[in-house]
Amino acid sequence: MSMSHLFDLTGKTALVTGSSDGLGLAIARGLAAAGAQIVLNGRDERKLATVAKSFEAEGRRTSARAFDVADEASVLAAFEHFDASGVEIDILVNNAGFQLRKPMLELKTDEWRRVVETHLTGSFQVGREAARRMIARGRGGKIINVASLASEVARATIAPYTAAKGGIKMLTRAMAAEWAVHDIQANAIGPGYIDTEMTKPLMADPKFDSWVKGRTPSGRWGKPEDLIGVAVFLASPASAYVNGQVIYVDGGLLAVI
Repeated sequence: MSMSHLFDLTGKTALVTGSSDGLGLAIARGLAAAGAQIVLNGRDERKLATVAKSFEAEGRRTSARAFDVADEASVLAAFEHFDASGVEIDILVNNAGFQLRKPMLELKTDEWRRVVETHLTGSFQVGREAARRMIARGRGGKIINVASLASEVARATIAPYTAAKGGIKMLTRAMAAEWAVHDIQANAIGPGYIDTEMTKPLMADPKFDSWVKGRTPSGRWGKPEDLIGVAVFLASPASAYVNGQVIYVDGGLLAVI
């Protein structure tokens, strides 16, 4: 296989959850540039439609489906819609999620559940339905879960996020253990501190901003575009024998103390 074909996603369809902005949008744009047809996802239909139009204006084949990854009925209905429409998901990026910063002693159980169910249960539910169809079609597939530095280390006030992202690491390994025999590669990307809407409050805090830049060997916040190369690699034939791994895109933060 030529080098260009190793990373070519032409003819593949990729569903990227939580792709109306932030990391998901950057990953979706990167996969589209590599040739994939994109299925955008989020909960806001109007926002999704606007993003889909921007893809189409660039000549990218794109569709959108609004559903809540944490709602099983919504996930099942989305995949039934894909089946009825002839949409076959070859690449799944489980990216949907949000952050809730609150000390554990002040955290309500329903707040805990909301974070964990969106990140972890959502990735399981969408992953299960995508894999069920990949296996039935018999031509393998790619699942990319979005993990985090919090898959390895903790920080105060983000306990449910940390627990969920730790779970994402082990869910990724469980997927590899069960589905590798069907030529499905399940891996994860672990972003470091990335400049997104979710981290704007942190970046606006001079003390925290200084800490991130000083703690990260690269000396800067990451950009959403920093994830594209790894995402294309994990979505492409180049990673055909990579399975159950987490690749951290963190500017070297986890490598040093």
